[in-house]
Amino acid sequence: MTTTLNCQHQPERHRFVIALGDDEAVLEYLRQGGMVDFVRTFVPESGRGQGVAETLVRTGLAWARAEELSVSASCWYVEKWLQRGL
Repeated sequence: MTTTLNCQHQPERHRFVIALGDDEAVLEYLRQGGMVDFVRTFVPESGRGQGVAETLVRTGLAWARAEELSVSASCWYVEKWLQRGL
């Protein structure tokens, strides 16, 4: 990947987002108290294979760590990262 991806946190919408031209890649979550559940990752076809989902997940997990939240993942992609210990 040759470009830097700008991942924005939109807490009012419970998501992280990367703009991809007219499309958006998103990592959605539900937060309850000291817990967060990452529920969905979506990258449009135009952004696949470019590290977009990885950037979303790394950013979301870094936020959760900084907020000292317990993390769970309903999303299979985030679960895969958690199993790797990231």
